[in-house]
Amino acid sequence: MRAEVIAIGDELTTGQRLDTNSQWLARELGVIGIPVAFHTTVTDSLEDGVAAFRIAASRADVILSTGGLGPTADDLTRDVLSLTVDLPLELSDAALAAVEARFAARVMPMPQTNRRQAMFPKASRIIPNPDGTAPGIDIDIARVGGGTCRAFALPGVPSEMRVMWEQTVKQALLAMQPDASTLVFRRIKCFGAGESAVEAMLPDLIRRGRDPLVGITVHEGTITLRIAARGRTVTECLAKIAPTEAIIRTHLGQLVYGVEDEELQDAALAAIDAAGATLATIEVATHGQIASLFAASAARMALEPSNAQSTLRPPTLVGSIVVPDGNIPLSVDQLVEQCRRGFGATHILAVGSVVSEGEQGTGSETVEIVLAGPEGALRLCHRLGGGGSLRRSRAAQTAIDLVRKAMEAKTVPTRGRHTNDPSF
Repeated sequence: MRAEVIAIGDELTTGQRLDTNSQWLARELGVIGIPVAFHTTVTDSLEDGVAAFRIAASRADVILSTGGLGPTADDLTRDVLSLTVDLPLELSDAALAAVEARFAARVMPMPQTNRRQAMFPKASRIIPNPDGTAPGIDIDIARVGGGTCRAFALPGVPSEMRVMWEQTVKQALLAMQPDASTLVFRRIKCFGAGESAVEAMLPDLIRRGRDPLVGITVHEGTITLRIAARGRTVTECLAKIAPTEAIIRTHLGQLVYGVEDEELQDAALAAIDAAGATLATIEVATHGQIASLFAASAARMALEPSNAQSTLRPPTLVGSIVVPDGNIPLSVDQLVEQCRRGFGATHILAVGSVVSEGEQGTGSETVEIVLAGPEGALRLCHRLGGGGSLRRSRAAQTAIDLVRKAMEAKTVPTRGRHTNDPSF
């Protein structure tokens, strides 16, 4: 069994509003073992709506739609479904009484337009809406050539839609499955190589049809490997995921920095703390992004219940200096020394100004990064890639990752390297 999610509304097709309902429903469907094969976004139009539902019914077993169940003239989902199944709309006295009761409870007269919300295609089933005036519609759509597709139309208000999913729709879908199953995801976060390079390091792991399935995505230099396992229970799914995660960690080594929602700066702070070190930063080329990322991470970690009662120790981050970009007379080594005198941290992270190589506009640009500590200094020249803010973001992340790796090794090596992955 597979599903299609349809989001209805001109505000979505014109880009005026972001469709978060489809994302939420797709995740919930996956959790109960129903994969989503298609996402469709359609205008508030009878013709387009009927076409969307007929196409969806021809290729999916279940349709989940959101939007178009309000009382106004452009709320056409009930009319679309009526035309799709070629059955008339009928007034439900029970649904009308429920709508009238909501207005009466607020001591407000009910506009006549709200009667539309009690109209349902003949032979459909009503999905109660405990938090709003728009009940949902549960209806079977006949396929050309035989068979049916079951469609659930829900309101576009996220809070109402989610309650109706939990109380009615999810239970109906679970009852439709002969073999109940669940889907569990595990995200492995990596940094330090491009998407194609990471994929090449995981032979035969990222292929269609594999169980568990492994997907790869990239965002501003961070690679996320998503393992998806299907089974009868969460425990069974986790047992499938474990060997695949072990393969990823073995092949990628220190490129892996965390899991789920962990960010690179979270891993770096944890490594600094574990090493019993302190860090101060001085930035020229990254516009204070390193200090900002570290500060936000430290604030989040301080609020976590697991850290609230931890033993007090000197703060991991002892200070930062942000130098405006431009003609800075100081070398990176001088920046390090200036920061060391100012804060007295065990380790100093300095990011030097951009250096142009060759003629303007034709040469490559690099940022010099130095991490200095009691054991020596690690130097890294990061070749910039991407546009303006993305270039600074990647440079900041590369500097933070340098800290993470050095602290995880519990020493700062004296050799250097040059990042030269064109996709990174």
